Amino acid sequence: MEKFKSRWEITKDWQFIHVILGLIATFISAFLLAKAIISKFIEATSTTYLVLLVLGTLLLSYLIIKITLWLFAKLYDRWGVTYRWELIAIFLAFAVTGSTAGRLSNPLMDLIGLGKDVTSGWIYWPVRILLIFPIYQVLLVIFGWLFGQYTFFKAFATKMVSRMGLGFIFSK
Repeated sequence: MEKFKSRWEITKDWQFIHVILGLIATFISAFLLAKAIISKFIEATSTTYLVLLVLGTLLLSYLIIKITLWLFAKLYDRWGVTYRWELIAIFLAFAVTGSTAGRLSNPLMDLIGLGKDVTSGWIYWPVRILLIFPIYQVLLVIFGWLFGQYTFFKAFATKMVSRMGLGFIFSK
Protein backbone atom coordinates (compact mmCIF):
# COMPACT_ATOMS: atom_id res chain seq x y z
CA MET A 1 0.00 0.00 0.00
CA GLU A 2 2.86 2.38 0.77
CA LYS A 3 4.27 1.82 -2.72
CA PHE A 4 0.87 2.71 -4.22
CA LYS A 5 0.64 5.82 -2.03
CA SER A 6 4.09 7.00 -3.01
CA ARG A 7 3.51 6.36 -6.72
CA TRP A 8 0.33 8.46 -6.73
CA GLU A 9 1.81 10.97 -4.27
CA ILE A 10 -1.01 10.40 -1.79
CA THR A 11 -0.20 12.05 1.51
CA LYS A 12 -3.60 11.89 3.22
CA ASP A 13 -6.14 9.06 3.33
CA TRP A 14 -8.99 11.21 1.96
CA GLN A 15 -7.09 11.50 -1.33
CA PHE A 16 -7.86 7.82 -1.99
CA ILE A 17 -11.43 8.87 -2.86
CA HIS A 18 -10.17 10.15 -6.23
CA VAL A 19 -8.56 6.80 -7.03
CA ILE A 20 -11.68 4.89 -5.96
CA LEU A 21 -14.00 7.17 -7.95
CA GLY A 22 -11.68 6.91 -10.96
CA LEU A 23 -11.80 3.11 -10.85
CA ILE A 24 -15.58 3.11 -10.45
CA ALA A 25 -15.96 5.51 -13.40
CA THR A 26 -13.62 3.32 -15.47
CA PHE A 27 -15.60 0.14 -14.83
CA ILE A 28 -18.96 1.83 -15.42
CA SER A 29 -17.73 3.34 -18.69
CA ALA A 30 -16.28 0.01 -19.82
CA PHE A 31 -19.48 -1.81 -18.89
CA LEU A 32 -21.68 0.64 -20.80
CA LEU A 33 -19.43 0.51 -23.85
CA ALA A 34 -19.25 -3.30 -23.81
CA LYS A 35 -23.02 -3.52 -23.37
CA ALA A 36 -23.67 -1.16 -26.28
CA ILE A 37 -21.28 -3.03 -28.57
CA ILE A 38 -22.28 -6.59 -27.66
CA SER A 39 -26.03 -5.95 -27.67
CA LYS A 40 -25.76 -5.04 -31.36
CA PHE A 41 -24.70 -8.60 -32.19
CA ILE A 42 -26.08 -10.93 -29.50
CA GLU A 43 -29.43 -11.15 -27.73
CA ALA A 44 -29.22 -9.94 -24.13
CA THR A 45 -30.82 -13.08 -22.69
CA SER A 46 -28.16 -15.59 -23.73
CA THR A 47 -25.32 -16.93 -21.61
CA THR A 48 -22.87 -16.00 -24.35
CA TYR A 49 -23.99 -12.40 -23.96
CA LEU A 50 -23.15 -12.41 -20.24
CA VAL A 51 -19.74 -14.01 -20.79
CA LEU A 52 -18.89 -11.54 -23.55
CA LEU A 53 -20.19 -8.67 -21.44
CA VAL A 54 -17.87 -9.59 -18.56
CA LEU A 55 -14.88 -10.15 -20.86
CA GLY A 56 -15.62 -6.99 -22.81
CA THR A 57 -15.93 -4.96 -19.61
CA LEU A 58 -12.60 -6.26 -18.33
CA LEU A 59 -10.85 -5.67 -21.66
CA LEU A 60 -12.25 -2.17 -22.08
CA SER A 61 -11.42 -1.34 -18.44
CA TYR A 62 -7.83 -2.37 -19.09
CA LEU A 63 -7.68 -0.26 -22.26
CA ILE A 64 -9.22 2.77 -20.55
CA ILE A 65 -6.72 2.51 -17.69
CA LYS A 66 -3.78 2.16 -20.12
CA ILE A 67 -4.90 5.19 -22.14
CA THR A 68 -5.51 7.19 -18.97
CA LEU A 69 -2.06 6.38 -17.57
CA TRP A 70 -0.53 7.39 -20.91
CA LEU A 71 -2.43 10.69 -20.73
CA PHE A 72 -1.28 11.19 -17.14
CA ALA A 73 2.35 10.91 -18.25
CA LYS A 74 1.77 13.48 -21.01
CA LEU A 75 -0.29 15.95 -18.96
CA TYR A 76 1.43 15.83 -15.55
CA ASP A 77 4.08 18.42 -16.41
CA ARG A 78 2.01 20.27 -19.01
CA TRP A 79 -0.81 21.06 -16.60
CA GLY A 80 1.58 21.75 -13.75
CA VAL A 81 -0.23 19.71 -11.13
CA THR A 82 1.47 19.13 -7.79
CA TYR A 83 0.38 15.53 -7.18
CA ARG A 84 -0.53 12.67 -9.49
CA TRP A 85 -3.81 11.99 -7.70
CA GLU A 86 -4.89 15.48 -8.78
CA LEU A 87 -4.93 14.27 -12.39
CA ILE A 88 -7.61 11.74 -11.44
CA ALA A 89 -9.64 14.53 -9.82
CA ILE A 90 -9.23 16.67 -12.95
CA PHE A 91 -10.28 13.84 -15.29
CA LEU A 92 -13.31 13.09 -13.09
CA ALA A 93 -14.32 16.75 -13.07
CA PHE A 94 -14.08 16.87 -16.87
CA ALA A 95 -16.19 13.72 -17.20
CA VAL A 96 -18.90 14.84 -14.79
CA THR A 97 -19.00 18.33 -16.30
CA GLY A 98 -19.39 17.09 -19.87
CA SER A 99 -22.10 14.61 -18.96
CA THR A 100 -23.99 17.12 -16.84
CA ALA A 101 -23.82 19.88 -19.46
CA GLY A 102 -25.14 17.48 -22.08
CA ARG A 103 -27.96 16.33 -19.83
CA LEU A 104 -28.97 19.87 -18.83
CA SER A 105 -29.04 21.16 -22.40
CA ASN A 106 -31.91 18.88 -23.50
CA PRO A 107 -34.53 20.18 -21.02
CA LEU A 108 -33.33 23.74 -21.65
CA MET A 109 -33.87 23.25 -25.37
CA ASP A 110 -37.40 22.06 -24.64
CA LEU A 111 -37.91 25.03 -22.30
CA ILE A 112 -37.06 27.55 -25.03
CA GLY A 113 -39.32 25.74 -27.48
CA LEU A 114 -36.67 24.05 -29.60
CA GLY A 115 -37.28 20.42 -28.68
CA LYS A 116 -35.73 17.72 -30.83
CA ASP A 117 -39.13 16.49 -32.02
CA VAL A 118 -40.33 19.93 -33.23
CA THR A 119 -37.11 21.44 -34.60
CA SER A 120 -35.06 20.62 -37.66
CA GLY A 121 -31.70 19.03 -36.92
CA TRP A 122 -30.03 21.88 -38.82
CA ILE A 123 -31.30 24.29 -36.17
CA TYR A 124 -31.49 22.02 -33.14
CA TRP A 125 -27.85 20.84 -33.00
CA PRO A 126 -26.08 24.18 -33.56
CA VAL A 127 -28.32 25.87 -30.97
CA ARG A 128 -27.81 23.02 -28.52
CA ILE A 129 -24.03 23.19 -28.93
CA LEU A 130 -24.13 26.96 -28.42
CA LEU A 131 -26.25 26.40 -25.31
CA ILE A 132 -23.92 23.73 -23.93
CA PHE A 133 -20.86 26.00 -24.12
CA PRO A 134 -21.79 28.50 -21.34
CA ILE A 135 -23.31 25.72 -19.23
CA TYR A 136 -20.07 23.76 -19.57
CA GLN A 137 -17.90 26.72 -18.56
CA VAL A 138 -19.87 27.40 -15.40
CA LEU A 139 -20.15 23.73 -14.45
CA LEU A 140 -16.44 23.20 -15.10
CA VAL A 141 -15.51 25.69 -12.40
CA ILE A 142 -18.20 24.35 -10.02
CA PHE A 143 -17.18 20.70 -10.41
CA GLY A 144 -13.52 21.72 -10.33
CA TRP A 145 -14.20 23.30 -6.95
CA LEU A 146 -16.08 20.21 -5.74
CA PHE A 147 -13.14 18.00 -6.73
CA GLY A 148 -10.66 20.35 -5.05
CA GLN A 149 -9.23 21.75 -8.27
CA TYR A 150 -10.82 25.22 -8.41
CA THR A 151 -7.63 27.10 -9.29
CA PHE A 152 -6.83 24.76 -12.19
CA PHE A 153 -10.33 24.89 -13.66
CA LYS A 154 -10.78 28.63 -13.26
CA ALA A 155 -7.55 29.16 -15.23
CA PHE A 156 -8.56 26.46 -17.73
CA ALA A 157 -12.01 27.96 -18.37
CA THR A 158 -10.58 31.48 -18.65
CA LYS A 159 -7.96 30.29 -21.14
CA MET A 160 -10.57 28.39 -23.19
CA VAL A 161 -12.92 31.37 -23.38
CA SER A 162 -10.05 33.71 -24.24
CA ARG A 163 -8.86 31.46 -27.07
CA MET A 164 -12.36 31.59 -28.54
CA GLY A 165 -12.12 35.37 -28.74
CA LEU A 166 -14.32 36.00 -25.73
CA GLY A 167 -11.53 37.10 -23.40
CA PHE A 168 -13.19 40.49 -22.96
CA ILE A 169 -15.59 38.80 -20.54
CA PHE A 170 -12.76 38.43 -18.02
CA SER A 171 -10.98 41.76 -18.63
CA LYS A 172 -11.13 44.33 -15.85
